[in-house]
Amino acid sequence: MGRLILVSNRLPVNIVREKDKILLKQSVGGVATGLSSVRKRKECVWLGWPGAVYRKDTHEGKIIRKELKKNSCYPVSLSSKDIENFYYGFSNKTIWPLFHYFTQYTVFDKKFWNSYRKVNEIFKNEVLKVYKKGDTVWIHDYHLMLLPKLLRDESPSMNIGIFIHIPFPSWEIFRLLPWRREILEGILGADLIGFHIYDYVLHFLESVNRVFGYTHEFGKLILNERIVKVDAFPMGIDYKKYHDAPLLPEVQKEVKRIKDRVGTRKIILSIDRLDYTKGIPERLIAYDLFLEENPEFRGKVVLILVAVPSRTKVEHYRILKRRVDELVGRINAKYGSISWIPV
Repeated sequence: MGRLILVSNRLPVNIVREKDKILLKQSVGGVATGLSSVRKRKECVWLGWPGAVYRKDTHEGKIIRKELKKNSCYPVSLSSKDIENFYYGFSNKTIWPLFHYFTQYTVFDKKFWNSYRKVNEIFKNEVLKVYKKGDTVWIHDYHLMLLPKLLRDESPSMNIGIFIHIPFPSWEIFRLLPWRREILEGILGADLIGFHIYDYVLHFLESVNRVFGYTHEFGKLILNERIVKVDAFPMGIDYKKYHDAPLLPEVQKEVKRIKDRVGTRKIILSIDRLDYTKGIPERLIAYDLFLEENPEFRGKVVLILVAVPSRTKVEHYRILKRRVDELVGRINAKYGSISWIPV
């Protein structure tokens, strides 16, 4: 039985430079977190960008590759320009807002698209260096939607799966994308295409039908004598990991710290990445309204808001952070006292 090759935009570990040292730190990304259990498989390797720009032919580059290989990780080297146009550009100014129905934030720029194609080609070349006959290549998320076809063209018998971790929009939204045909062709290079829920499966299959005229039978497409299966696979969690987490000393220490600070007050806990798709400002506005209409709860409840910063180079994310900061400040000033901070 061959290996499982996981491929995603980012590795589950990030390269961090501290003084003269190169350190590996766990990624906080959703894909890395969600697949942490799969990664523990003996015959599993992971391929992606390590979170730092470096040159492969330098001494530092060799050290980075050596350290990552110890963790069964293979780095894909990308330039600063690649990151700017592929990641912050096409992936997060075009695909992310469009697929989440935020058409007002969507940017269509051919420069971004060309970079997206280029980086998917880079990933293809790196996968082919690692791949051995019998391996299964499992591609993850919207950054690499061209990769399945690129690999299929190079190795027709390769076992390829792709899982899209974000919504796939309705045809009325997807049709706005100038490169919709190329994106669909890319995804259809896989043998198995996965989404979180069946609505996304239906949206994808409708788009395939609209663009190519292909019909399906229970999510099964036959393309050039090749069967492509499309289905929903809701992502679960590592139950044991979360069940056992409260027993960890560091968790118990943090629980005590929060209890000492909050006392007997009720806690509302909110944990999200700082993103306009998460509804964080709306949550704060709702909390403000709750305190305004239910004064008897003032001083008896605390909202603990954990918002992990991300994509800080994208303007809409910087605007969002300012708005969240302003809302938190306004609520604390409006209702807070010496003995109670609402947020």
